[in-house]
Amino acid sequence: MTEENMNSSGTHQDEILSHVKGVIEAILFVNERPVTLDEIKKVLPTVTGAEIKKALKTLMEEHVLRESGVQIVEIAGGYQMLSNRKYAEYIRLFYKKRHKEKLSKPALETLAIVAYKQPVTRGDIELIRGVNSDGVMSHLIEKELIKVVGRKDIPGRPFLHGTTKQFLEYFGLKSLEDLPKLEEFPMLQERAEGVDEYDDLDDEERIPEDEIPMNSLEAMKQSAIKEAPDTESSSESADLSSEEIEETSEELERREA
Repeated sequence: MTEENMNSSGTHQDEILSHVKGVIEAILFVNERPVTLDEIKKVLPTVTGAEIKKALKTLMEEHVLRESGVQIVEIAGGYQMLSNRKYAEYIRLFYKKRHKEKLSKPALETLAIVAYKQPVTRGDIELIRGVNSDGVMSHLIEKELIKVVGRKDIPGRPFLHGTTKQFLEYFGLKSLEDLPKLEEFPMLQERAEGVDEYDDLDDEERIPEDEIPMNSLEAMKQSAIKEAPDTESSSESADLSSEEIEETSEELERREA
C-alpha cells in the first residue's frame, strides 16, 4: 500500500470515528436515562461494537481532557451524559431559588437498610428502625427505588426487598459494588438531584417490642439481619444499627442546611 493510500485510509477511519462520536453524543444528550451499547448499535447497524466502544472511550477522554461542563459516565449498565461534578456548586447556585424536594429522612433510613442489607423483609426493616414503615416502603416501591426480589423461607414467607436499577441511576452508581461505606452514604444523596415531592411521614408509629412481626424478637436481634447483599462492599458495612442510621440522616440534614 502506497503512502497516499495509507493516508487516505487513515482519513476515512477518522471521518467514521468522528461521525460515530457525533451520533453517540447526540443520543446521550437527548436521553434522560443511561443508553446501552445495544441501543446505540441499533441506530448504527453498520458500525461494529468495537468501533462504538472506541468512540465512547474517545468521547469520555475528550470531555475529561478539556474539563467540559458535561461528562459521559458509565451508569447502571449504560452510558449517560451528566454535568461535571467539578461545577456542582455553580449549578446549585443557579438553581438556588428553585424548590426541590429530596428523599425524606424516613425514606433515606429505609433505603439505606435495604441497600446495605438486601435482601431484607419489611419486618426486618421495622425491627431496625423501630417504627412502622408501610408508608415509606410503598413510596419507595412506587418510585421504583426498591422492589420485591423474593420471599424469605420462614413461617408466613414474607416478601424480601432489594434495590433496583433506578436506585443505581438515582445515586449515580455503576453497580452495588460501588456503594460506599455506611458513614459515606449521605454523600450519595448530595450527588443525587432528588425525587418527587415526599414529606416526612408524620403518621409513623413506634412499634412496641411485643408487637414486632415474624420470628421471635430475640432471634431477630441476635441475627441483626445478617443477610448480606451480593457485593464485596457489603462486608465493610457490618450490621446497621439505629444509631448509625440516625447519624447518617443527621449528617444529611446538616449538608442540606
